[in-house]
Amino acid sequence: MKKTGKGKWNYSLDFYFFWVNLCAFAVIVIVSALISALLYQFFHLTVQIPEAVYSVVLCIALGATVSHFLSKKILAPINKLGKAMSKVAQGDFTVKLETGSKLSEIRKLYGDFNLMVKELAATETLQMDFVSNVSHEFKTPISAIDGYATLLQGDSHLTEEQAEYTGKIIYNVRRLSGLVSNILLLSRIENQAIPAKKEKFRLDEQIRQAILALETKWTEKEIDLEAELEPVTYTGNEPLLLHVWLNLIDNAVKFSQKGGSIRIRLTASEQNILVSVRDHGCGIAETDLKRIFDKFYQTDTAHKEEGNGLGLALAQRILSIHQGRIEVENCRTGGCCFSVILPVVKESEKEK
Repeated sequence: MKKTGKGKWNYSLDFYFFWVNLCAFAVIVIVSALISALLYQFFHLTVQIPEAVYSVVLCIALGATVSHFLSKKILAPINKLGKAMSKVAQGDFTVKLETGSKLSEIRKLYGDFNLMVKELAATETLQMDFVSNVSHEFKTPISAIDGYATLLQGDSHLTEEQAEYTGKIIYNVRRLSGLVSNILLLSRIENQAIPAKKEKFRLDEQIRQAILALETKWTEKEIDLEAELEPVTYTGNEPLLLHVWLNLIDNAVKFSQKGGSIRIRLTASEQNILVSVRDHGCGIAETDLKRIFDKFYQTDTAHKEEGNGLGLALAQRILSIHQGRIEVENCRTGGCCFSVILPVVKESEKEK
């Protein structure tokens, strides 16, 4: 039995079975006692409870006890398997189940599960290696195309139509370059190829740098951007965390209406650091809230050409490296709010 986040209790099957038997036992005892008391009160009769009733009560009590222990032996491995499957569904392919059960069915079930997870992990590794290698090979020709197109754009002899086409080539090549860079970075993070480099820096100043880096975008849309940033010193991977703030603020600008507003907050307590980025745009459909952190998933088709669906997935992986997390919710007054929670790094942990 456990309590859910909504204040409700979840009950396992063994819990139900045990208490049903126990309640039946209690009901029989109470009813028998009431009948005896009523007969004695009104008729002054002393009734001897038949031995059959005692036998039934004893059987129910023994049955409840035995069923409780049997359910532990049978249902416990199933519950353990269910928890492991939940982890695999979230992308954790390091799960491995071991059992000392004498039931051949349980041992075979665990063995098949471990084999499935092993194959899924191998497939995931193969896929990431392939994507990483192909993306790396793309970098050189993409850079060459970008360089040549930039040179052509500076040619004064180009016609207006040629200049327009050259500009489109540069725009799309840089989009492709950004996609390749994100894929490579995501691949390196997931394969733990990036060392856990930690350094002390001012988190509020880093967020200000991200805001300034995107100043052209939010000023073009005449967005009222308000930032309330407490002075916070943090120890972590500074270049990686900059990707998180750039992505969240860029998304807020992208999905805000012209003349809208964005609010950025940075607060710190003894345990956690909270960064929130709120916009007043169109919000996120409830059906998309659970998938926005999936790789290559995009909720708004109208803005697909402005992104590649990797930003939030990358942000989530970066935060997981820092033992942090990211949450999102729609606001009642419109728009949505992304919240980043980072644990405060203690002095003893900084030295490691």
